[in-house]
Amino acid sequence: MKLKQYCKVKLKDGRTASIVEIFQKNGEDAAYEADIDVAEYEWKTETIYPQDIAEVIQE
Repeated sequence: MKLKQYCKVKLKDGRTASIVEIFQKNGEDAAYEADIDVAEYEWKTETIYPQDIAEVIQE
């Protein structure tokens, strides 16, 4: 899965997140820094991995 910065994704645990940074290894996406929605106008920044993502909601 190739994501772009600021994509909105749904995680496998049901939370939604915005990708704010992409970390690559050998030209492949290895991890992402993401702002995970906690409540309206509130988020938590975490490192997530491609296997944590269920689907892309908005590119």
